[in-house]
Amino acid sequence: MNPRFLACCSLALSMSLVGTYVALSKPLVAVLPVFLLAWLRFGIGGVATLHWLRPPPGEAPLSASTRRLLFLESLLGNFLFSICMLFGVSMTSAVSAGVIMASIPAVVAVLSWAFLRERIAPRVWVAVACAAAGMALLAATRPGDMPARQALLGNLLVFGAVLCEAAYAVIGKKLTGALGARRITALVNLWGLALMTPLGLWQAWGFDFAAVPGPTWLLLLFYGLAASVWTVWLWMTGLRHVPAALGGVFTAMLPVAATAVGVLVLGEPFGPAQAAAFALALAGVLLATLPSRRSP
Repeated sequence: MNPRFLACCSLALSMSLVGTYVALSKPLVAVLPVFLLAWLRFGIGGVATLHWLRPPPGEAPLSASTRRLLFLESLLGNFLFSICMLFGVSMTSAVSAGVIMASIPAVVAVLSWAFLRERIAPRVWVAVACAAAGMALLAATRPGDMPARQALLGNLLVFGAVLCEAAYAVIGKKLTGALGARRITALVNLWGLALMTPLGLWQAWGFDFAAVPGPTWLLLLFYGLAASVWTVWLWMTGLRHVPAALGGVFTAMLPVAATAVGVLVLGEPFGPAQAAAFALALAGVLLATLPSRRSP
């Protein structure tokens, strides 16, 4: 099977899982404090990826540059993204959050051009525009009613999460040239656990763990594995075969999946405007993944 097609499937599945666990994190946040929730997530991921920490035979030792990139990947893509997104969505309307999240592909493309010197083909720009327009239309159908100052701060936090996710995509592309996807997953999660441990211990002190119902623990297990293991491994595997800017188009699947979970699991309405938004997002994915007429 075509490696490019498999890479695109990996990227789409990764971002779909991100959107799924972002939506399903709402009942978790209602029971567990944000920092404690994130700390438990990284702890679950650390146990699951412990056997991936050992370098494979023949792999060169980590350079100082690679170590810095791994730290930045976890700081931006794991630690700060989780904090900004969870707090941001709780402070702003779903409409604003969806519109802001729709800018992720465009931000990834700009960062790829600025830092990786990747050429952005016109068709990819059209795909980015379709994804962004679809997500904006989807978000515009969901009204919000919150205080202005609170909504403004929430919007800024969500846009901070967008910047973190875009930087995560670009840095991940550079890391895949030096390390395998499994080892990147394990090392990035280990950094996330180290960064979140002080805040997690602070909120764990005095928390009544016995009051947490059984289904919440099962949902937490899924959240930890999806956020810290599956999505990272799928994303790094896909980025080995496509440019970071093309990978950024698939971040449009994040709000698509989050909305789908809201409709199918949480019972939110799905009307013509939502259907049109999904059609635009799928058009963007097709434009990005169809083979070019000219071979590179």
